[in-house]
Amino acid sequence: MKTCLIFFLYTTILQYYFHFSVSSLSTPLLLHLSHSLSTSKHSSSPLHLLKSSSSRSSARFRRHHHKQQQQQLSLPISSGSDYLISLSVGSSSSAVSLYLDTGSDLVWFPCRPFTCILCESKPLPPSPPSSLSSSATTVSCSSPSCSAAHSSLPSSDLCAISNCPLDFIETGDCNTSSYPCPPFYYAYGDGSLVAKLYSDSLSLPSVSVSNFTFGCAHTTLAEPIGVAGFGRGRLSLPAQLAVHSPHLGNSFSYCLVSHSFDSDRVRRPSPLILGRFVDKKEKRVGTTDDHDDGDDEKKKKNEFVFTEMLENPKHPYFYSVSLQGISIGKRNIPAPAMLRRIDKNGGGGVVVDSGTTFTMLPAKFYNSVVEEFDSRVGRVHERADRVEPSSGMSPCYYLNQTVKVPALVLHFAGNRSSVTLPRRNYFYEFMDGGDGKEEKRKIGCLMLMNGGDESELRGGTGAILGNYQQQGFEVVYDLLNRRVGFAKRKCASLWDSLK
Repeated sequence: MKTCLIFFLYTTILQYYFHFSVSSLSTPLLLHLSHSLSTSKHSSSPLHLLKSSSSRSSARFRRHHHKQQQQQLSLPISSGSDYLISLSVGSSSSAVSLYLDTGSDLVWFPCRPFTCILCESKPLPPSPPSSLSSSATTVSCSSPSCSAAHSSLPSSDLCAISNCPLDFIETGDCNTSSYPCPPFYYAYGDGSLVAKLYSDSLSLPSVSVSNFTFGCAHTTLAEPIGVAGFGRGRLSLPAQLAVHSPHLGNSFSYCLVSHSFDSDRVRRPSPLILGRFVDKKEKRVGTTDDHDDGDDEKKKKNEFVFTEMLENPKHPYFYSVSLQGISIGKRNIPAPAMLRRIDKNGGGGVVVDSGTTFTMLPAKFYNSVVEEFDSRVGRVHERADRVEPSSGMSPCYYLNQTVKVPALVLHFAGNRSSVTLPRRNYFYEFMDGGDGKEEKRKIGCLMLMNGGDESELRGGTGAILGNYQQQGFEVVYDLLNRRVGFAKRKCASLWDSLK
């Protein structure tokens, strides 16, 4: 009888523990993203912010193509219009702030002693360089992670560099801390670093991941702040989470609070969701019933618009999608072939990127969009030619009256996969002047950018969907089903409701 009672209690405890574990595994994680402008001193001038952000967007996009022969090249990151995530690595309780980057697949941060070359013009990082925790261990030269960090270089070569004896290499016995992964070089479009791979615990709210692999950089070029790579590679944060908790790593989304470079708005947190909060009332495009009459407009606004991810043989960590065209008002302007597909050399497609501010388009396509936009707005409002070089944006207009701006719709590949951008996502209005030399006037600018001629873009990314155009949408990266989704949201309210 006593044995039966003990067995019953043991079974009950197991059932409770199992139920608790399953319940916790089905719960997504909510983290907050802070805007880089909220952690640094910046000019209050809209022109200054526009110029710096547009210059960075253009430089990152162009340099990415100019250096495409480097296999490890990722979309670049620099401070000004990007988003930071805080992580705790190792036994230390201090957190490090890193850029969230969907355009790369490595998690790294500055380690003491730290030297950053050509960083005089860069803002100071929000957190000082970290010291490695006592629990950190080196990654073996024979580890798949080491091979990934070295652009898929064979482990035999890496172990030879680490001075592992030949007989150990032949028998696969180099998997010890005595033969660590050699230092590796990693390049972004406007900076680079040399780092070593380490493994330690990663702490997130309510979740701890053991054996998390990251790069520790003692020397960087123009990269004073670390990066949390959220791309599709083995070393990215979602990929490593998926090994331990598939529900967290197989899907993530963020909702960027609309800020328009307003100093108050950039201080509001933007939610980052690892895993998915699923509303029972929510119907997603691609999973809706074919017989849905579609009369509920409110429900339609909450639906996700999904488009399939394209596979890129040269840059497998990119979230590339197919853009079919852009509508300005009622006119649909077809996208060139290079934005619809990716060729065998990895050229083409549109990268959905959290680290580039403004959307970059090929010159001919961009000019067609601008021409149609200007034919509607320019016939009513005077062109602000003087402001365009100062802002880096074009076309800009003086707004002496209420301006009627045509709707702008992005048409992605797939049935019912069009995304209508809110006006503030593509037309920015601000006051300029009033310095005694010129009167203060209201100005509005189109927030898309010329990425260069198609001939210059061959072999590289065709276009980038920047984070400014993603504001006010929950953007979900469904890695399990290989698709990206967009749903219009009030991101500040979403943060409050989920929190």
